[in-house]
Amino acid sequence: MLTVEGLCARHGAVNALADVSFTAAAGAVTAVLGANGAGKTTLLRTVSGLHPASGGAVHFDGQALTGRPAEAMAPLGLAHVPEGRGVVTELTVEENLRLGGLVRGRVTPGDLDVAYDLFPVLADRRAQVAGTLSGGERQMLVIGRALMARPRMLLLDEPSLGLAPRVVSQIFTLLRRLVTERDLSVLLVEQNAASALAVADHGVVLHLGRVVADTEASRLADDDQLRHAYLGF
Repeated sequence: MLTVEGLCARHGAVNALADVSFTAAAGAVTAVLGANGAGKTTLLRTVSGLHPASGGAVHFDGQALTGRPAEAMAPLGLAHVPEGRGVVTELTVEENLRLGGLVRGRVTPGDLDVAYDLFPVLADRRAQVAGTLSGGERQMLVIGRALMARPRMLLLDEPSLGLAPRVVSQIFTLLRRLVTERDLSVLLVEQNAASALAVADHGVVLHLGRVVADTEASRLADDDQLRHAYLGF
């Protein structure tokens, strides 16, 4: 579904991505792992048009993404959830969710029902101002808002960052549900490698902007030498 071929990107004089190539298959969770500074967030930002590529190409269902602006991605079926759990704090939960559907021009009650089915706590908080939510609830809200655009692939950046282990488990369990029940593909960037590999089908490990492993998630989890060298567990 998503093919990255020789992708390069720079931050000033620094090569943030150097000849990165991999494929994220349809109907699967592909985890991109690595330490801080490995290039994970830059990869997602480059794929989604928020950061310019200095070389290489990205294709989604055969369509070239490289060089397209970020606003062109949602109509193609890509939804990017950046790290940081950025909600519109002055709006209610439901108003935040409705913002996610604007790319399609309208929001139906069915769209909201889907979000509330996936995240029952959001249904309970639908009239609550988003700025009063907990960190875990905000993470659920930004994922729910992205799903309102009915994407075919979700680009998810560090969803576990700063959350309690119980909430992290809920978020990752949801990712598997999205893939199996709603035919969604997920490109997951994570520093919490153990949790990510537990739900991923495939794993890509970045180190200083380069791919050092690209294989099945179960094989990465079983490779003690690679885990100790690059993933910290």
